[in-house]
Amino acid sequence: MAEFDDGKDEGALRTIGEVSDALDIKPHVLRYWEQQFSLLKPLKRSGGRRYYRPKDVELVETIDRLVNQEGYTLKGAEAVLRSSGKSELDRRRSDRRSGDRRASADSGGDLARPAAPDHRPKIVEAVARLKAIRTRLERAIEV
Repeated sequence: MAEFDDGKDEGALRTIGEVSDALDIKPHVLRYWEQQFSLLKPLKRSGGRRYYRPKDVELVETIDRLVNQEGYTLKGAEAVLRSSGKSELDRRRSDRRSGDRRASADSGGDLARPAAPDHRPKIVEAVARLKAIRTRLERAIEV
């Protein structure tokens, strides 16, 4: 979760600059993601100033993880968010029906992470091929 060093309450609204600084994501990238991800909708006040709620900040963190760490395309990340968002919404509804509001609150709204395919064998194979190519190129250059 993002660490804000501004003395505000944990549930306080944050400006785009505060979110940008805390997550090390440029403001123009955040604005672009707002266009690309229909689920990301910070509050906009007069003059177009954006205010990110804690759930918006959490969504930005998830988008950043999916795109920059797990290698999803923007469309792929949107699809993951939509599918996991629906399951999260269904779970919250179920919790509310059963009267267990605490279970939903404890989850912190985490979006379910899809099981990532294990690409390590393919990567190891590709690295081995590249090393073999490098060796052949080095031998060809020496001749």
